Amino acid sequence: MSFRTTASPTSTEYVEDVSPGSGALPPRAWYASSDAVSLSLNGRWNFRLSPTADAQDDSFAAEGYDAGDWAEIQVPGHWGLQGHGAPIYTNHLYPFPVDPPHVPTENPTGDHLRVFDLPADWPALSDGGCVLRFDGVESCARVWLNGTDIGEFKGSRLPHEFAVGHLLKPRGNVLAVRVHQWSAGSYLEDQDQWWLPGIFRDVTLLHRPAGSALDFFAHASYDHVEGLGTLRVDSDVDGRVTVPELGIEVGTGESVTVAVEPWTAETPRLYDGVLATEGERVPLRIGFRTVVRQGGLIKVNGTPVLFKGVNRHEWHPEHGRALDLETMRQDVLLMKRHNINAVRTSHYPPHPAFLDLCDEYGLWVIDECDLETHGFTEQAWRDNPVDDDRWTPALLDRAARMVERDKNHPSVVIWSLGNEAGTGRGLTAMAEWIRGRDTSRLIHYEGDIDCRDTDVYTRMYAAHAEVERIGQGLDGGTRRRRDLPFILCEYGHAMGNGPGGLADYQRLFETYDRLQGGFIWEWIDHGVKDERYGFAYGGDFGEELHDGNFVCDGLLFPDRTPSPGLAEYKKVIEPVRIEGWGSGSPLAERSRELGGGADGTVRVTNAYDFADLSALAFEWSYQVDGETVGAGALSVPALAPGESADVKLPTPPADGRGAETQWTVRAVLAAETAWGPKDHQVAWAQFPVGKGSSERVAPSGSRVARSGAPVLGERRITLGPAAFDARTGAPRTIGGVDVTGLRLDVWRAPTDNDNGAHWQPDERYGPLWRRLGLHRMRHRLEAVELGDDALTVRSRVAPAGWEVGLRTAYRWTSDGTRLRLTVSVTPEGDWTLPLPRLGVRFGLSAAADRVRWFGGGPGEAYPDTKSASMLGRWESAVDDLQTPYVRPQENGARADVRWAEIGGLRIEGEPEFWFTARRWTTEQLDAAEHLTDLTPGDTVWVNLDHGQQGIGSQSCGPGALPQYQLRPGPAEFSFVFSEVHA
Repeated sequence: MSFRTTASPTSTEYVEDVSPGSGALPPRAWYASSDAVSLSLNGRWNFRLSPTADAQDDSFAAEGYDAGDWAEIQVPGHWGLQGHGAPIYTNHLYPFPVDPPHVPTENPTGDHLRVFDLPADWPALSDGGCVLRFDGVESCARVWLNGTDIGEFKGSRLPHEFAVGHLLKPRGNVLAVRVHQWSAGSYLEDQDQWWLPGIFRDVTLLHRPAGSALDFFAHASYDHVEGLGTLRVDSDVDGRVTVPELGIEVGTGESVTVAVEPWTAETPRLYDGVLATEGERVPLRIGFRTVVRQGGLIKVNGTPVLFKGVNRHEWHPEHGRALDLETMRQDVLLMKRHNINAVRTSHYPPHPAFLDLCDEYGLWVIDECDLETHGFTEQAWRDNPVDDDRWTPALLDRAARMVERDKNHPSVVIWSLGNEAGTGRGLTAMAEWIRGRDTSRLIHYEGDIDCRDTDVYTRMYAAHAEVERIGQGLDGGTRRRRDLPFILCEYGHAMGNGPGGLADYQRLFETYDRLQGGFIWEWIDHGVKDERYGFAYGGDFGEELHDGNFVCDGLLFPDRTPSPGLAEYKKVIEPVRIEGWGSGSPLAERSRELGGGADGTVRVTNAYDFADLSALAFEWSYQVDGETVGAGALSVPALAPGESADVKLPTPPADGRGAETQWTVRAVLAAETAWGPKDHQVAWAQFPVGKGSSERVAPSGSRVARSGAPVLGERRITLGPAAFDARTGAPRTIGGVDVTGLRLDVWRAPTDNDNGAHWQPDERYGPLWRRLGLHRMRHRLEAVELGDDALTVRSRVAPAGWEVGLRTAYRWTSDGTRLRLTVSVTPEGDWTLPLPRLGVRFGLSAAADRVRWFGGGPGEAYPDTKSASMLGRWESAVDDLQTPYVRPQENGARADVRWAEIGGLRIEGEPEFWFTARRWTTEQLDAAEHLTDLTPGDTVWVNLDHGQQGIGSQSCGPGALPQYQLRPGPAEFSFVFSEVHA
């Protein structure tokens, strides 16, 4: 006999309801009233966590409930970051069974309780109404006030308001909020980020006086031909609009046209105004601008724009998505100071205050809806909510809450329907609704490959060759798509060391008009501050499913320290181009015409879209062997956008040393601005004048033979200032410096971009290198040969299990005081892979704690990430050479090094070399999963590399381009060692 029971309806049915909720007011513009009071309910709340949605009844919402034994948490905040539960990271897999709209019974549920009094100056409760606003709650919430159920809602990163004036009392108000981690809404919020439930944005009580403004839409267009702006403010409640600076005073709904300065991201001109209704005054910040798609291009105020953007998730390493205003401001200032001009709010609308900052400081914004159903790709998009009519009301609600909240921001120039949600009728309905509500902006959605619903053709991570074909109009597709502008809404995956190839992308953007730029993925690493690991990532909290450190793929480290990738991006997208002469350069002839000689002219080009160069000052400096011997101001006209000028440099200072010489030209802020201090560097360039003599390295050939010869002793060989092991030929000391383990090295700890993504169809070199055994190369000594003028050590370096190898000869010579090593490498066998690196590695005493060098700096660089590497003389502690990627990997190389001094040794290269020094071996770096796994040892390991493999962005994009790959071939390179004397 069997029994079957049917569960009766419970009070938690709303959790799996596909509707957007009930009880909330219609969406409206977000603003702070000038005179209507408000009360922030942020702060410490009582908190109780339950394992399921129905584990507790709703008695906690009643007045007089004793929550004395509850915990306390901070609101805004996530309970998983405050000691209650733990975060979960997945890229696209749902961390629960895919059975829409159902969610697991194991559904962590947080009851939040706050008791509050109204301030003494709060208006009489009979005077108007009050609204309770939640700016962000993940993922589903039910709300009670003074024991009355006022509604429930979904749409985590969107505002929801409730009318509560009739429920308030002067003292002892009880606000109860039940928040569920999982709900039907979770199926619409499968963004690549931590799953973190909680009330993570502001909770505010707003007084709404009688006759107050409800919703309004400030339309502010700009006629770039006439230089006129037209303003019309539509308002639910009639009132007057004044803009004193423009002499405007009109009624709501009335249009007025006046001469104005337009708003752009480069010139963010805002006019302060007021919307006055019978009951309140609302401040307006008005930016006049017009966005159109015209001639196949995105134009603002009649000018095509080039987006130099980033994707920005909201993140703080301790508070998650609960960001304060100053953190948001820090993000905007860092963007402006790194030449970034655009933000895609991946993949949800940001805190509304962030858009205020974008208006104020100037950033183009693609405002993206809180929608992603990426996990349905695992079942070929079957049951995808965006193609299921039952879910369409929820989709339309999300679109409306984004558009209505953010419609008055001039920075928002494009609406995005969401991200990685497949295609379907729901997306079309969203696009149609948005177009019906707002014709002043364009619509974006990357998944609409035929561009049926969008105004922009957009792709993610397209390779350089494909992007060039698109720029040339050779990409095919529908006729509509071929007529649309193109942007890379995601590219340059900034995971770990990288991204590489940015300069190559930028050259394409600037070559083809149709290519209107792109947005780096992404702004910040989502590392969670953690005492075990420094910063934790996916899997560190015992998640059943996770995607590891794929959540750490930003241009900022979790603590908002800029990465080398951000320095590279700043250089690549700088808004002033400074070009010098060169072989075949047309500037050489122009320079002679100006009387400057073949090396005395630079061409300055304004690469801004709207601003002239009047805000910038230009400086020149002249370096001899990396040391500045002269500097001064450079007179450059205030060029209009797109204009160029050839500018004569002064006569260089005389120098008779036959040294390496160069010019450096910089563009800096002429005065303090809202986003940067005076002298902040915006752009720069360097131009070589003379390479100098060969005296910086020891002479080669027969001249060395007459100066020093190897001498064989009982157990060692001496040659000039060095001693070698007589059996192996390995150096033991150079001068008074102990040297250990010097030999050929081809391995590097694979970067995230070396390892690539598991779905990548192309070669992923990290796993292939490891399969070939490049991380465990064997060194077979073949001969130690003493000649009249040299010590030669011959060996074969090869991986176990394979026939390929590298025939290697180390030839040591000396002039008596200096020691020269010439390394000759000849590949044997069928090498099908590039090498990670090619050079030598050796160990020095741990006392070798500082480095001086003449070469690229100050930060790391690799073949396709060296645009920002500036030639000069630099100095650093060994520890500061390391780049603290959240998952340890190859890092810290300095490019184009002429010489370096470390641990009492001076090392000179012929040709220039890549220099790396660290207190652990490459093998230890390779084995580490977190920075806390790296323990400094007793040896500083130094790599002197003749070549390095490029970086690329194959962690979610293309690998290193062919020109940056280190393909095996015969190679010869030299280093000269000498003792540094204090």
